[in-house]
Amino acid sequence: MDLNTISSVARPKSRAELPVWTAGDAWLAGGTWLFSEPQVQLSRLIDLTDLKWPAIEVTDSALSIAATCTVAQLDALACPPDWLAAPLISQCCRAFLASFKIWKTATVGGNLCMSLPAGPMISLTSALDGVCTIWDAGGGERKMLVADFVTGNQRNALACGDLLRQIDIPLTALKRRSAFRQISLTPVGRSAALLIGSVASVGAFLLTVTASTKRPVRLSFAKMPEPDELRQAILLRVTDDLYHDDVHGKPEWRKHMTIRLAEEIRAELADADQPMSLP
Repeated sequence: MDLNTISSVARPKSRAELPVWTAGDAWLAGGTWLFSEPQVQLSRLIDLTDLKWPAIEVTDSALSIAATCTVAQLDALACPPDWLAAPLISQCCRAFLASFKIWKTATVGGNLCMSLPAGPMISLTSALDGVCTIWDAGGGERKMLVADFVTGNQRNALACGDLLRQIDIPLTALKRRSAFRQISLTPVGRSAALLIGSVASVGAFLLTVTASTKRPVRLSFAKMPEPDELRQAILLRVTDDLYHDDVHGKPEWRKHMTIRLAEEIRAELADADQPMSLP
């Protein structure tokens, strides 16, 4: 869609060249949502393309994903064998309500900044202890967990002019055993519940609830919980007002599926802990 209120486009090549943020500005990365509907409140786009951030970098301690990394680039990442949680990348990429054409343009950072409950990059990065690096509008930067970055349906921790720079995922999180569950009302519909569980090397069980809730909810247990312990923890932490309500699923159904999928994840990971018996 043409944005006929745009009068200028800035193309900074470094942070020093970022223009002073004013009313009517918008960051432009993939633009898949930006160009999908009228944006009559906007007058200037700040194109991030020329910043040329490396899409993906692997350090000794983390997988660093630039906010401008596309879904296709992330999905194409070749992961080492000891990244036991690597299948989550493909599973979350395929949880998008989008075609492969969108994958080549839509960005990981854009999905986080849209902060929709069904954002699968939110699911992936929050479940893997992702940490956001945010460039503050006034200079400096701050870091925060993805699980804290998204605060509600289309709400997040960014102030006007703040820019999400990257998301860092600790390699220790990528080496955890994991399990994935997702459900939609229709075969290719928007996620109504997307849960990811994992087990740390010390035996701790972690569960992240997304899509059914307005924001990510993380539950942690020192060891694998019993079914009723997990259910009670969900009922306590995920209060009724946190469940999302739209045409893709009513809160009561999302709550039911959250509890059901959580138990499936718990059972799958608990079974993997059991030693094999000899015939």
